[in-house]
Amino acid sequence: MFNLGSYHKNFKDDILSGLTVALALVPEAVAFAFVAGVNPLVGLYAAFMVGLITATIGGRPGMISGATGALAVVMVALVAQHGVEYLFAAVVLMGIIQIAAGLLRLGKFIRMVPHPVMLGFVNGLAIVIFLAQLQNFKVTGPDGATEWMSGTPLYLLLVLIALTMAIIHFLPRFTRAIPSSLAAIIAVTAIVMVLDLDVKTVGDLASIAGGFPEFHIPMVPLNWETLKIVLPYSFIFAAIGLIESLLTLQLIDEITETRGKSNRECIGQGTANIVTGFFGGMGGCAMIGQSMININSGGLGRLSGISAALFLLSFILFASDLIEMIPMAALIGVMFIVVLATFEWSSLRIFRKVPLADAFVLVLVSVVTVFTDLAVAVVVGVIVSALVFAWHTASHMDARTIENEDGSLTYELHGPLFFGSVHSFADLFNPRTDPDEVIVDFRYTRVHDHSGLEAIDSLAERYNKQGKRLHLVHLSPECKDLLKKAGTVVEVNVSEDPHYHVATDRLA
Repeated sequence: MFNLGSYHKNFKDDILSGLTVALALVPEAVAFAFVAGVNPLVGLYAAFMVGLITATIGGRPGMISGATGALAVVMVALVAQHGVEYLFAAVVLMGIIQIAAGLLRLGKFIRMVPHPVMLGFVNGLAIVIFLAQLQNFKVTGPDGATEWMSGTPLYLLLVLIALTMAIIHFLPRFTRAIPSSLAAIIAVTAIVMVLDLDVKTVGDLASIAGGFPEFHIPMVPLNWETLKIVLPYSFIFAAIGLIESLLTLQLIDEITETRGKSNRECIGQGTANIVTGFFGGMGGCAMIGQSMININSGGLGRLSGISAALFLLSFILFASDLIEMIPMAALIGVMFIVVLATFEWSSLRIFRKVPLADAFVLVLVSVVTVFTDLAVAVVVGVIVSALVFAWHTASHMDARTIENEDGSLTYELHGPLFFGSVHSFADLFNPRTDPDEVIVDFRYTRVHDHSGLEAIDSLAERYNKQGKRLHLVHLSPECKDLLKKAGTVVEVNVSEDPHYHVATDRLA
């Protein structure tokens, strides 16, 4: 059985934090449902089911999952072209792919994301959350066009937002009996009701009233054509969902100084999306904004996510009228606090202290996150970081030449031999002027990939054309197997060779 208070024993904080998160989930889920082109209840059901299941069986207590904008912007194309039933089918297949990723233990590869990419992800997501709130500063004009608010309505909105943020900031200095975000929402809602202020509320977005989600098999033809339609989308959904969830997991790990389980989270996310697809939800993944609200409110255990999901369901079933009265200003203020807490302000101070390439990657990931989506940004960041690493590492290939008493020449290699350094490796040798006997010592280098193996074979061919003999010492067994095709061109000295493997430094 799971532990409701995993990593945390204060159930009161978990429950109150869950209530705060549930209030913040409502407008987000409705907004993302509109983005995806589906009914608001489709987003709310997803927030409930994904949130409940991942909180129960996922790998990161305290992390909140639900319908997200990163998935919604991709879903809209599928819904527009084929309808919502194909979306449900794609979400089910998305879940299967995510479970497969967990069973294959692919979650561990999130550790390969470089720190500059992580900082860019956090900063970019903070900017995205901030920009998403700006839509609440727009109104529909008499001609039906959308325009920015001005005058008294704008000033009133800004005052209520500032009041919300002030309560969240200062209340913890006096008491922590109730999460400051929840207190701010209740206080601002009460002020708006008592003074009868004319401000936009949750109910102005859409009605959240509904029943319990019902089991529903996606109404799509079970044939090859359907699979060809949904499979590409499912892979994209699964990739975006896992990347956002696992990066959020890493972030919460750092904040709480605990360790989540990435592969278990993959399985939890997959299970949640399969269930969601069969109960009329749009699918989802981890939500960094709501997760930050939860952590900052003291919700560190599984009970916080479970209670958030159950509160959300109770809003849909029993308390829709009350929730629809909450002013958007209060929720905007909560999200602005999340933006301030999420953005890694220290990254602005270290620009001059880190390598230029790392600073570039940080900015690049932030910008790509804002203008495309999280998955693309992280992939771009990892690729650029890998290329930069390969470029710098390739420059470290060098050799010390030693003239032996018998007239032969020894090249003592230093640095890794891989695809990025093969040209530098080839330039170290001069078959035309070298003596008839040349020894290449691999004691201080390692061959990391097939490109390196081919570079050795090509070098042997160069010396063969000059009628000279090449001796290779301290070479790995993998290299020897490849070089068998060189016949008598290459002599490999096996008497002193260590038994190491390509791409590892372990010696037997």
